[in-house]
Amino acid sequence: MSNEKKTPDRKPPGGNPLAKVRFEIPQADQRDFESELVWAEFLGSNRYRLRNSPFAVFGFSCDDEVLAVEKDGAMVVAGIYLRGGHSTYRLSLAEGVDLGGSRFSEHWLPMERLGCTYENANSRLLSIDVPPSVDIYKAYSLLELGEKEGVWDFEEAHCGHPLRPMNGSN
Repeated sequence: MSNEKKTPDRKPPGGNPLAKVRFEIPQADQRDFESELVWAEFLGSNRYRLRNSPFAVFGFSCDDEVLAVEKDGAMVVAGIYLRGGHSTYRLSLAEGVDLGGSRFSEHWLPMERLGCTYENANSRLLSIDVPPSVDIYKAYSLLELGEKEGVWDFEEAHCGHPLRPMNGSN
C-alpha cells in the first residue's frame, strides 16, 4: 500500500501532454502522505509547469515552474524554477457541509465570482487555486468568513500574490 497522495485523474488539455511529477513531503509537513503526485506540463530541460494545485504539499501553486529529476522511475520535484503568481489554500469542510449543498454554495459562489477554482480530493478536502488576477485580500476575507461561520477550516499552502506593506512599514 502506497502512502502517496494522488491527484484526481485528468486528461491533458490541448498543447503539451501532461505528466505527473512527484513531490516528496518533508517529514515535518507529513500528515497522511509521504509524497504527492501533481499534474504538470513538460517544458524541456527538466522543467515542468504545475497544472493543478497540490493537496498535501506546501510552498507550491498551479502554474509554478519546477525542476524535476528522475528518481526510481519517477520525475521528482527538486525545487522551484519560476513562480506563476497563484496562491493555494486548502479547505476542510465542516461536518454536515456538502459540496453540493446550499451552505457550501452560499460561501463558495463569491470565491468563484472572484475567479477562484477548486479541486476536491474527496467530499471534505478541497485545494483552492487563487489566480494572480484575483484580489488576494478579498479571497482571504471570504475564506475567513467561511471559517467563522463554521462552513470550513482553511490553511494557506502557498501565497504567491504580492502583499501590501503592513501599516507603519516603509
